[in-house]
Amino acid sequence: MINAEGLTKRYAGGVGIADLSFQVRPGVVTGFLGPNGAGKSTTIKLMLGVIHGEGRTTFNGIEYKHLPDPLRTVGVLVDPGAVHPARTAAGHLRMVAAGGGISAKRVHAVLSTVGLESVANKAVGKFSLGMRQRLGLATALLGDPEYLILDEPANGLDPEGVLWIRHFLKRLAAEGRTVLASSHLLAEMSQLADELVVIAAGKLVAAEPLAQFVRQYTRGEVVVRSAQITPLMVTLGQAGLRVRQEVDELVVDTDDSDVVATVAAKAGIPIRELFVRRSGLEAAFMAATADSVQHKGIWES
Repeated sequence: MINAEGLTKRYAGGVGIADLSFQVRPGVVTGFLGPNGAGKSTTIKLMLGVIHGEGRTTFNGIEYKHLPDPLRTVGVLVDPGAVHPARTAAGHLRMVAAGGGISAKRVHAVLSTVGLESVANKAVGKFSLGMRQRLGLATALLGDPEYLILDEPANGLDPEGVLWIRHFLKRLAAEGRTVLASSHLLAEMSQLADELVVIAAGKLVAAEPLAQFVRQYTRGEVVVRSAQITPLMVTLGQAGLRVRQEVDELVVDTDDSDVVATVAAKAGIPIRELFVRRSGLEAAFMAATADSVQHKGIWES
């Protein structure tokens, strides 16, 4: 379990992070979301003690600075570009492994895991952004850690790479590890994360299962299909329900499917299909963080 308590970072111009507290459970992938400038990177740096502030973060009860073997406990991906361009991928990993008391045998294993085995002896300066990202993940995995904190792990990856990392992180979580991954790719996060920590303007917005977050910040609507679509539309309207027709189906402005079914049954109108449709993570995120967005563009129609 990762336990963050009262994380606060004050700057000359004000408070960047204000009293953030949340938990990250093992066995699930927790997504870390927030608008640009919300403080995600600052939060991660505070958690790891890279910058100083108030509050504390513990990994199974121990702060990062007090971990006896940090590389074997917490794997971190923050800045994959922080590698000397002349150093090879294998050379970089051997250096990190030596500094952490990790066997050099792990270098070959993690390069194979992230798909960089064929370029192990290639200079990192010649790597694409996606390849650097994979090398950063390999570095985080060197110690076979119980905890993983990954800042934008899918950044720069092609579609195949994004799909790969989604399944890979889910597999790590299924092994009982604790995975915290930040991302601005909401569509991908909706398929990756089981739980969410959402911040805006340096404050906690939500820390809960993804499905619960979506339910809280979006409205559902009932979609109904019937061979008697026009009579059904009239009947639902007479019952006080707002309804619109979309091609061969009706969309009712409610998330209570029982109400729609009851109205149809009382009118003797058979229903072919009935289900609740709800907006996804993107709509929920926009609704939850709308008041904190600093730079808003103008939509043109």
